[in-house]
Amino acid sequence: MMTAHTPVPGSAPGGTPTDRGLLSRARLPYLGLALGIVLALLSLRAMTSGIASPSWQALRDAVTLSSSVLLESFPFVVVGIAISVLVRVWVSSALFDRLIPSNRALRRIVMSLVGTFLPVCECGNVPLARGFLSRGMSVGDVVAFTLAAPLLNPVTIITTYQAFGTQNGILWGRVLGGFIIAQIAAILVTWRIRPEALLAPRFAQACQTQGAENADGDRIGRSLAIFARESATLLPALVLGSMLAGLIQVGVRRDVLTALGHDPVLSVLAILALAFIVSICSSVDAFFALALASVFLPGALTAFLVFGAMVDIKMIALLRTTLSGRAVARIVAVVTLCCVILGLGVNYLAA
Repeated sequence: MMTAHTPVPGSAPGGTPTDRGLLSRARLPYLGLALGIVLALLSLRAMTSGIASPSWQALRDAVTLSSSVLLESFPFVVVGIAISVLVRVWVSSALFDRLIPSNRALRRIVMSLVGTFLPVCECGNVPLARGFLSRGMSVGDVVAFTLAAPLLNPVTIITTYQAFGTQNGILWGRVLGGFIIAQIAAILVTWRIRPEALLAPRFAQACQTQGAENADGDRIGRSLAIFARESATLLPALVLGSMLAGLIQVGVRRDVLTALGHDPVLSVLAILALAFIVSICSSVDAFFALALASVFLPGALTAFLVFGAMVDIKMIALLRTTLSGRAVARIVAVVTLCCVILGLGVNYLAA
């Protein structure tokens, strides 16, 4: 397993030709497709704005919801890519090693707490996770960061406090519960799996061929190349995830989910499905949850705020650019089970 002090397996001391070009030709079609879908969504939204037909209304709703998720997430992904570039190119290996503990358990705790200093939501943390992996961090370390960081984000904490205060334990359940779940997931996701089986094959190959991007040389050129390459990898996944989120929101009746809100068990299960579907940014999801406070129990709301910041449709699409399907499936299973336990615990303790 990789640690914070070991280089990525197969890394070369220098860059490859793909490092020196802003975009490889293989990635241009994906970026072009993503931009084309965005333009198509905006065009459809404008074209159907004055049509009252039910079928066109459903299409317009899907386009509106998809573009809303996309526009909400896009700035955070760009900021995350920019910070990832800083970590990979401009932070020296010596400083990186001094800041990250060598003890595995302590290192994962520190990686989770990194989110306190980064006002980036869950989708913006995926580019950062890719940067940490390229610096030699293990998948367990990165899982601890990716899952906990959006919950320990100062913006997330402030908005959750503004929405709920400290009543019913929702704020503390979100912060402390999310932190503990991230540590559990970091252990179980990597349990009895070979490290090389945890990474998506394309990302693992890129780690081996792209070279050590923090080496001496043209840092500005490498920064631009990494930014372009990461954008071409992550933005199509973000667009796809946003489209799926919008389509499913139109296809699934929300009133069916909210009808289960007052049952201690079913309310938790229903709201996890809702969190997965709506794919709201963790920086603002507290106000969405506040609108459901009259329908759902406190434990369900806590589960929604934790689960939605860790697992939703667009997040899975982004994670699959980096992690294997097996690793992502484990993340989803562990987070789901832990959030169900957390929600049930809050419901019965608050009763």
